[in-house]
Amino acid sequence: MEISFKRLQCFIIFSLLLSSCATYHITTKSLVEQLANTHKEKKELLVIAFPFFIPFMVEGNSLREIKVLDINEKENNLFVTNHTGIRITKKDGKRKTFYFNTLMLKDSLVTGKVDHFIGVNINPININNIEKIELQN
Repeated sequence: MEISFKRLQCFIIFSLLLSSCATYHITTKSLVEQLANTHKEKKELLVIAFPFFIPFMVEGNSLREIKVLDINEKENNLFVTNHTGIRITKKDGKRKTFYFNTLMLKDSLVTGKVDHFIGVNINPININNIEKIELQN
């Protein structure tokens, strides 16, 4: 029961984050090309809940900026932050939403984390099974 409640919380948080921001998209080929020169890095995040300061460590890609297309197919540079979300729609219609700064590409598999705190991983997604990639900041 507790695990499904945590998943529901993550879903609600992502829904709120993704519903209030501009949506961009990117092709699978472009994503692979832009991630080709990145490396795995550990990032330190600090959550401030006065009077507490809680540090967290998260692993992900080293990309700071990504080229994306807006709704009018105009190219934009999107700065990658701790809040940048990515939604991948697979060819079977299933969607995975997670944080872009945790995305890693290894052996044609995309992996990432649903949150920065607990470190819940998504099931790896094969690059060949991706239909659409959307990003929101």
